[in-house]
Amino acid sequence: MLLRYVRMYAPWILLAVVSGWNDQAGAITGLVAAALFLVQDLRRGHRADSLMLEMSTTVFMVLLTALALAAPHSAVMNYGASMAIGWLALTAWGTVLAGRPFTEGIARRGVSADIAATDLFKRITRTIAIVWAAGFTGTAIVLTFIQHAAPDNTLLLVIAKICGFTIPAVFTARYPEVAQKRYFAELGIDNPPAPAAPTPQQMPHQPMPHPGAPRAQHHPQAYPNPQHPRPNRY
Repeated sequence: MLLRYVRMYAPWILLAVVSGWNDQAGAITGLVAAALFLVQDLRRGHRADSLMLEMSTTVFMVLLTALALAAPHSAVMNYGASMAIGWLALTAWGTVLAGRPFTEGIARRGVSADIAATDLFKRITRTIAIVWAAGFTGTAIVLTFIQHAAPDNTLLLVIAKICGFTIPAVFTARYPEVAQKRYFAELGIDNPPAPAAPTPQQMPHQPMPHPGAPRAQHHPQAYPNPQHPRPNRY
């Protein structure tokens, strides 16, 4: 699931990198990447509830590109990084408050329908969504302060952005296992047993074929393959 998040935030990374040279080019690059990923996911048949952040990203890139082309010298453009992360924060909080955390649709791709319907699954995905939303909110506030007080301090901007993404990412990778262990401990189960292999007595009896009988044809089941330094505004 973590790789899915990396792909999901790729347009934002491209926006930040390319905007270091030109704001308009950065906005256009981010828009193209966001649109391509969204179209690709829709063609793959992914559900809309698993693409909420991608759709929100595309909307933001459209608005930012329009602003960058229409008013490239606007003072608002000096706060590109904080605007971008702030938009992500609003999106994430919106999905949580609506009862449809964006993380739930993403995580559902890797589990069965039975697991996705459990309270534990919904509790884990909601908690992860809240952590991402809080991380985005804190990062947006920090970036706003840095871009106002020290807009030329690129290193500080980079550190803030790295921390803002790394902390929620690490939490996303580790929390599900912790939550599962806590859940089973509450039920008095220290180590949930793995399903045992059937014993010979439990295996269905297969009669021996007659020596002259034709061999059965086995058809394998098909499975899908799994220049001048300028302030960094993003």
